[in-house]
Amino acid sequence: MTKEISKTRKITAWVIAGLLVALFLFSASGKFLKPEQMEQMHLGSWRIIIATGEIVSALLFLFPRTNIYGTFLLSAYMGGAIIIHMTGGMSIVLPSVVLILVWVVGYLRNPELCNSKNG
Repeated sequence: MTKEISKTRKITAWVIAGLLVALFLFSASGKFLKPEQMEQMHLGSWRIIIATGEIVSALLFLFPRTNIYGTFLLSAYMGGAIIIHMTGGMSIVLPSVVLILVWVVGYLRNPELCNSKNG
């Protein structure tokens, strides 16, 4: 059984999720509009696929019926971003913080995911 989530928790989750979705949409638009950024990371030929995946994942993350799928997809996406940053000698702080925020929203919206008891 799922427990009712408090109003404060819902509002907090919506605010953080909205900010994250805005960040991901901005990031995806940069991949479309500034291909040289992706070229620097040797991902220029993948930029359309990466940006499209980012948009789809962000939209899945936003909507309540699909937010768990978006959480998983964005977690994988940010894991990839962390690896790219590590291999490129860039700081991993920002993608790590974004990943943690994705997890926080995932937990706030779906606390049953962290419940070790099955009933």
